[in-house]
Amino acid sequence: MELLIGDIVRQAARMCPSAVAATLAGQRVTFRELDQRADRTANALAGLGVRRGDRVAWWTAPTMRTLDGFLGCARLGAAFAPINPTLSDTELAGVLSYLGPRLLVTDRDTVAYDGALAHIGGRPAPGADLDALTAAAAAVPPDGHDRVLDSDPHIVYLTSGSTGRPKGALVSHRASWLRAAPGGGTFTTGLRGRGGVLCSFPLYHYGGWHYVMEAWQNRTAVHLVGRADAPQVIDAVQRERPSAIYCIPAVWERLLDPEHRHADLSSLRHADTGTSGVSVDLINRIRQRLPGTTTTILYGSTEAGRMAALPDGDLLRKPGSVGLPAFPGALWVDAAAVGEVGEVCVSGPGLMSGYHDLDAETTTALSDGVYRSGDLGYLDDEGYLHLTGRQREVIRTGGESVSPYEVEYALRDLPDVRDVAVVGLPDQRWGEVVCAVLVLAPGATCPEVAAIRTHVAGRLAGFKQPRRVAVVSSIPRTPATGQIQRSRIRESLQERHLGQPS
Repeated sequence: MELLIGDIVRQAARMCPSAVAATLAGQRVTFRELDQRADRTANALAGLGVRRGDRVAWWTAPTMRTLDGFLGCARLGAAFAPINPTLSDTELAGVLSYLGPRLLVTDRDTVAYDGALAHIGGRPAPGADLDALTAAAAAVPPDGHDRVLDSDPHIVYLTSGSTGRPKGALVSHRASWLRAAPGGGTFTTGLRGRGGVLCSFPLYHYGGWHYVMEAWQNRTAVHLVGRADAPQVIDAVQRERPSAIYCIPAVWERLLDPEHRHADLSSLRHADTGTSGVSVDLINRIRQRLPGTTTTILYGSTEAGRMAALPDGDLLRKPGSVGLPAFPGALWVDAAAVGEVGEVCVSGPGLMSGYHDLDAETTTALSDGVYRSGDLGYLDDEGYLHLTGRQREVIRTGGESVSPYEVEYALRDLPDVRDVAVVGLPDQRWGEVVCAVLVLAPGATCPEVAAIRTHVAGRLAGFKQPRRVAVVSSIPRTPATGQIQRSRIRESLQERHLGQPS
């Protein structure tokens, strides 16, 4: 049996044709309507020369048409490549040069691209009018659909590219299908027949498409938002009454702002989080605001899907952990003993096929069916995973290794600190020194290094304690996942020529 992404909605259209498949800002589409739109879009794309094995770059603002393009490509056997709509023309040119797509679909009036171009949204622009072609196309499966194999890549997820050239993770139909299947996805129980899932991730990110496919696998609705700000998320919850939501910590902070304390979020039963560090304080505030919900902390990656989960009952018992491996035996730490830090490795059928056109990077990440994540961590005596950092982010100071995660955790309760990051800065004496980068409350003054070291002295060894401190207005983070962009912080601080360590 071939596990094809294009068949998920086709099967749902047969079983529950009038059920809502997706919503966005008051728009909604049923499974029957989406199935027909997907076939029409597939036939329109085929008419523009898109074939199995091609790549279709999709560069548009959030719209329901993106769902049609995603499914249309899947039914042709083409790989859908969603691109962040906020990229500049220069950044887009680099991405397109790397991807080499058969077709670029955009809603921009003009775009500097000399390849095949199609536009949506009704604007007159160069290239083919994909909306008009879709409206005229037949709502029947495209010719050659049976030739699509579940080993074919159906999507290319682009990494943030914040520290170098973009990297496109190719994920097959089978891998995505298994990642999102009932019992194997992130919401393992309680989705079918309920109010659906609110997806706060953008649809150029793996997290966004995971929740789209997981909702459809459970034959329930995915509720999309144009952006993950509090007004749009709250409006979607109050209008659509979803039962499940996943937000990164930064989005939860927006929703939990006292300004929104009267918003009706009572439909929610699952209030999950993860991706970046999750504090006990945040968990407690989610529980106070949404007393009828359970919360699971999730750990995963674009390359491997869900890797571990910490269920609601373990949140306070295992603070700082990301939980047990999602699948027994499929995750381990490359270390000699329990409690020893090593690289997190994972195997299984949900792994990506590789990085597009990057053989060396693929070989480094994937070897003999094992994905080496680059994350560092350890398993405790009960098998729970605790992350300590990234290999390339480990600070080497005076011959010792320091995890920035561990130092950040110790600094979170510093008075008047709103946000914190830890980076290593070059130093002639130590090689690198630990630098605490703080966002302070309005009117607060920067604490002295000595005061910071005293604050963490009982929790961190001397070599782990900060030797420099800097105050910034905000911590740069990846927009979709909220992960700290340490390279940007280091570059900024080095340009400021921070003084000598204390």
